[in-house]
Amino acid sequence: MAEPNQENEPIRVPDHDLDDLASTVARLVAESRRQGETLARLTDGASTSGDDEGGESEHGAVEGSVAASAAAEPGGSQEGPASIFILALDGQAYVEELAALARWVHHLLLPVYGREITTGRPWCQQWQEHPEAVARLHALWLAWQQLTDAEAGLTGPATWHRDHLDPTLLQLRTPDGPFGACTTSPTRPNHRLLASPEPAGA
Repeated sequence: MAEPNQENEPIRVPDHDLDDLASTVARLVAESRRQGETLARLTDGASTSGDDEGGESEHGAVEGSVAASAAAEPGGSQEGPASIFILALDGQAYVEELAALARWVHHLLLPVYGREITTGRPWCQQWQEHPEAVARLHALWLAWQQLTDAEAGLTGPATWHRDHLDPTLLQLRTPDGPFGACTTSPTRPNHRLLASPEPAGA
């Protein structure tokens, strides 16, 4: 007859499980926040998809990947993208992902890490038209989202700088990189796509 008294006893969680519980709660809160941002973006419409540079708030500059948020939603539709990588997307999904990427590039990456344009460090204001640049910047942005999240720990941002930012900028801004025929002086903007090797059998 002691069962009713046992039901009223408080639940005791072992100390070693509290860290796991706190980590799980933090992860769920972060995931809920990302889903809320995605929902807000979807309900606001795609009015900003064609205007990457105008009037974005600081909050909009750090929003998450649309594809990554959709893929992370539990119980989400099986019709979602097989990959969150931007080159695997097409149609409206690609347009929305590129618009979100452009906001991050223009409002966070370039103001903080852009550095001066020189012959040894070219850049292109029309980087969205360079497939290699889009691919590398998108991969960099996905890594930034993961490694600046609280769950990545205190060394996450340092890991992002060392393993992702530095190699990406080195590849993009080298004189023989994708912007090699583009702007090498801020006073003389230029844009030209370099020829790619022809696929075999073309």
